[in-house]
Amino acid sequence: MGVIEFATSPWGQTVPVHISFLLIWVSAIAGLAFLMGHAIWYQVAVKHAAHAEPAQGEVAADAAVKVPDTVARHSLAARLFHWIMAAAMLALLVTAFLPKVGYPFAWVTYHWIAGLVLTASIIYHIIHATFFLDPWSIWPDAIDREDALRRWKRATGESAPAPRKFAKYPLENKMYHLVIVLAGLSVTLTGLFMMKRVRTPIFTRNPYVFGDMTWGLMYVLHGLAGVGLIALIMVHIYFALRPEKLAITRSMVLGSITRDHFLEHHDPERWAPEPER
Repeated sequence: MGVIEFATSPWGQTVPVHISFLLIWVSAIAGLAFLMGHAIWYQVAVKHAAHAEPAQGEVAADAAVKVPDTVARHSLAARLFHWIMAAAMLALLVTAFLPKVGYPFAWVTYHWIAGLVLTASIIYHIIHATFFLDPWSIWPDAIDREDALRRWKRATGESAPAPRKFAKYPLENKMYHLVIVLAGLSVTLTGLFMMKRVRTPIFTRNPYVFGDMTWGLMYVLHGLAGVGLIALIMVHIYFALRPEKLAITRSMVLGSITRDHFLEHHDPERWAPEPER
């Protein structure tokens, strides 16, 4: 069975219809393999390196004095977006894939409702991040790229200066954000168009707005992004529950991190700390 399944249209044209749902298991297994591989790598390599190598540069004393006891990390608006988006995305995955793995139920209505909630949360987030937050703080910058090269050289035995402490978001968070944005926008935009093929109170049904080939490609992209989100969400939950990441997870609930955590991991010259309000 191939990655994409095809059918013949009434006009004799071979068109894609959807992905092979074997990819559900491929994505889940890939996510599980990454979790296991990272856990082993962390125990063997990272902990050993943490004891063997010198720590990152210390925060200057005058900058450390300005760090409050509790540093604001996520506003209430940002936290609400995160948890609403998480609930919508999990609902989408459950309604999309449970019927495909042997648990059939009337899922279509629940699926498109969850899709609209996800769409609304994304639109809200774009507006909120653009006009009320620093929209560039989540995107990689020159320092991130330079530090990534330093880490690579040190990992491969070359001589390089120690990487600096992070800004608000480490590079791995920024790269994950980029991937989840691409997958999320792909599944959301295609899903909105696909609502034209079902009866809803929102759109008038019109399955002829696109041709068979365009619909087929849209279903394939929607499916690929959907199965990709299985592994991505597994990875996200895994890191959220890791002991060394729990302070960040708590900040998505409480909105702040402690002064000690900030000074250990972050550079106040790259992320100006503000007290919790």
